[in-house]
Amino acid sequence: MSKRSNWAIPYFIFLVIFVLLPLILIVVYAFQGQDGGFTMENITKFFTDGDALNTFAVSIEVAIENTLICLLLGYPAAYILANKDLNKSAVTVILFILPMWINALMRTLATAELFNVLGFSLGKGTLLYGLVYDYLPFMIYPIYNVLLKMDNSYAEAAADLGATPVQVFGKVTLPLSMPGISSGILMVFMPTVSTFAISEFLTNNKIKLFGTIIQENINSSMWNYGAALSLIMLLIIGLTTLLLGGDKENAVEGGTV
Repeated sequence: MSKRSNWAIPYFIFLVIFVLLPLILIVVYAFQGQDGGFTMENITKFFTDGDALNTFAVSIEVAIENTLICLLLGYPAAYILANKDLNKSAVTVILFILPMWINALMRTLATAELFNVLGFSLGKGTLLYGLVYDYLPFMIYPIYNVLLKMDNSYAEAAADLGATPVQVFGKVTLPLSMPGISSGILMVFMPTVSTFAISEFLTNNKIKLFGTIIQENINSSMWNYGAALSLIMLLIIGLTTLLLGGDKENAVEGGTV
């Protein structure tokens, strides 16, 4: 253990057992038929399964709406938190962290009970409320971290050259904060698509998201089809990460220039 690299062995073992092995099992089950042989039936079934396709479309719609709401609420909050003139207390930042200290399931159950007490009918509105409540911090903090580390000399230089505050924000602050926006979008959009507990409790299972379909198939011992749906979800996450990763680099280059 004298070599520094040897200290990484426990982490490597952890990744193999709890990350790599489950992914391999998902791929194996996804391309395995009832007889144990190789088949593409589980993958092709998704594209012919009307219920799964409809649920996937609803999941994308809800995820887009949740992400947009979180962005519209989260960016101003992150901007205020990162601005020393607008926020002079570190306690404000902690207040946004506090909800994350409570288990997400407990927060969802409490939110559902609150709506029941107030007499609100559970549906899409309550679902979006719960999603925003759960995922808003994941939009705020990536943007906050980028804005906090941003070099203020760019904005000062733009102001010295005659740019108005609106122009400074549009030409300097916003482009340079795009990496945080991209991270926030990724951290909100993909979990929203694959969640199931929030939709179950805040809509009484009236609205199903993609994670619910996966859960139902696995609970019904349809491991192969459930694994195929999980694999499709992983591929979408991977493609989205690559696209947003490219947007981050372009945003940094464009903002720097």
